Amino acid sequence: MESLYHQTNQLIQETQQYFERLESSRGNNCELIEREIQTRIDTITRNCDRLDMLVHKEPPSRRTTSKMRVDQLKYDNIHLQLDSLLYTQAALRNLLNKAYTHIREAEERELLLNSQFTTNNSHLEGDTSILMDHSLQHNSALQ
Repeated sequence: MESLYHQTNQLIQETQQYFERLESSRGNNCELIEREIQTRIDTITRNCDRLDMLVHKEPPSRRTTSKMRVDQLKYDNIHLQLDSLLYTQAALRNLLNKAYTHIREAEERELLLNSQFTTNNSHLEGDTSILMDHSLQHNSALQ
């Protein structure tokens, strides 16, 4: 039981490191890391199930402590699963946002291409003028 416990605990720590790698990776590497994380989570789950059975074979004096340790592993595994789910949801949101942005940009481009542009008709709309500061006008008149 002890070796399986330590092996599972080590897997949990390594999986947390894989999440850190996943945050800083790009492209196809992400998919490989995601698959590795899922494989590790599945292994941790199987190990926890096995450890649950082995706890009942422990001597009564060690059973409570062993049960608490296994429960902690299961708790950590649940958090890894939640992290994986949250990462997947965030990745999906990212893809949807990119798709929405792409569609919106295409619509704006199409609208711009179909717009009719005309020259300025100053006699219809009035002259354009810029109001300048009085002191600036005075200084330019002196030169």
